[in-house]
Amino acid sequence: MLKTAAYAAPDGQSPLAPWTIERREPRAGEVLIDILYCGVCHSDVHQVRAEWGSSGIFPMVPGHEIVGRVARVGEGVQRFKPGDAVGVGCFVDSCRRCGQCRAGEEQYCTEGMTGTYNSRERDTGAPTYGGYSTRITVHQDYVLRVPESIPLDRAAPLLCAGITTWSPLRRYGVKAGHRVAVVGLGGLGHMAVKLAAAMGAEVTVLSTSESKREAALTLGAQQFAATRDPATFKTLARRFDLIIDTVSAPHDYNAYLGLLKFDGTMVLLGIPDQPVPVAAGPLIMQRRKLAGSLIGGIRETQEMLDFCAEHGIASDIELIDIADINQAYDRMIRGDVRYRFVIDIASLGGAD
Repeated sequence: MLKTAAYAAPDGQSPLAPWTIERREPRAGEVLIDILYCGVCHSDVHQVRAEWGSSGIFPMVPGHEIVGRVARVGEGVQRFKPGDAVGVGCFVDSCRRCGQCRAGEEQYCTEGMTGTYNSRERDTGAPTYGGYSTRITVHQDYVLRVPESIPLDRAAPLLCAGITTWSPLRRYGVKAGHRVAVVGLGGLGHMAVKLAAAMGAEVTVLSTSESKREAALTLGAQQFAATRDPATFKTLARRFDLIIDTVSAPHDYNAYLGLLKFDGTMVLLGIPDQPVPVAAGPLIMQRRKLAGSLIGGIRETQEMLDFCAEHGIASDIELIDIADINQAYDRMIRGDVRYRFVIDIASLGGAD
């Protein structure tokens, strides 16, 4: 086993602190990755603080936006070689047998995907530990190839924020001429704007904060509308083919449904902490659809990375040292980041 430097939360009430975990040498089909960068997702905070209805598996090493280089490969690995730039996203295994897994939709595995952290390995039952660490061992089937043209630090958030927004844009067939609205301009929202604009859509950002207008237009949106102004919902009524809703705070879904065209779709990516009422009228009268979407499968995530490389897309980040992670959590809760924190894992040091 390989002693590995990490940062962990010892329980759901304590801050993250230096920790040592063990990683295994790669078995047949597995890849050992030296981690270079790890993005900081809002869900890291929820899980570290045990806010999702369970106590969690502690000590917990978060991080599921992992980018690094292959250090060693196990027997039979043909997809990767030492030195390759690679990534690991939100899951590291699935049942591989159910219809969803066979269709390349491993994130919806009938038995449940194995999370990159705060989960248990399917064969050993050992806890999984994430990317706030210097290395990780993952089966090649769950490793992504990161194009060298994408700066590796800015590639890390693509493995969650990028694929979370790419998946519904692709599923609902966004193309040139479509009108897409993005609700919220945070880690998810800024990627939705970039990706939809690169697909040729006319993009409008809907935000409660007028101060985000300039940023939205800089990212590629053609229009911005402040949703605190009630007139916005009249002016933009029946305008959009697709709405990507990235907001996790409770808000009125019915008002936004009214912005959809006939046969339009609103996709929820955020999870409010309390139920939000939905009226039948806005859906029935214009045959609108209200849908949800998680992340994406391995095949779809690779497609997204290749698209980003082709179109010069990467996440906008603030690079931090691991020692600043607890302050970064507090800043993220306040919305004080544009648009994703990424940890420079070199600041963690190593353990051999």
